[in-house]
Amino acid sequence: MTAPLKALKPTQVADLIKADRAVLVDIREPDEFARRHVKGAVSRPLATLDPKSLGAGPGKQMVFACRSGMRTQANAGRLAACVDGQAFVLEGGLDGWAAAGFPMQENPKAPLEVMRQVQIAAGVLVLSGVALGFSVHPAFFGLSAFVGAGLALAGVTGFCGMARVLALLPWNRPAPA
Repeated sequence: MTAPLKALKPTQVADLIKADRAVLVDIREPDEFARRHVKGAVSRPLATLDPKSLGAGPGKQMVFACRSGMRTQANAGRLAACVDGQAFVLEGGLDGWAAAGFPMQENPKAPLEVMRQVQIAAGVLVLSGVALGFSVHPAFFGLSAFVGAGLALAGVTGFCGMARVLALLPWNRPAPA
């Protein structure tokens, strides 16, 4: 049986990293990592996590992180199973790291994370459906219902059609090498 992830405060993680005794593994998606991450963190998205690719090296601890810590805690068993021995989680995630005053590597030119784009697009579509439903014709309320049904389906199944469509847009494609 694997031990659960033990939470470490940002100051503890910073000390381990400074002493070259830990590897910080960012489990967020590549678009999230590209926009903002801890300098030196390793990107290993949860969706494609391969335990064989997590080799921290001898004598190094493995510390997992996401934006707030919730995704990491929700997948604690899976993450702990990827590590021989004790594994750790950055308490408060990257938000906690930044709140503690530690530097973040940010790229403001990177597109917004796809899920934030979904939230923005869904909100605009729902508000448009309501506004048009009241001002033009009640049939436009159907747009809001359609978007709401899509969001509910995404929550239940884990498949978000809007995210797939948004990922195809030019600003979300990787630049050619």
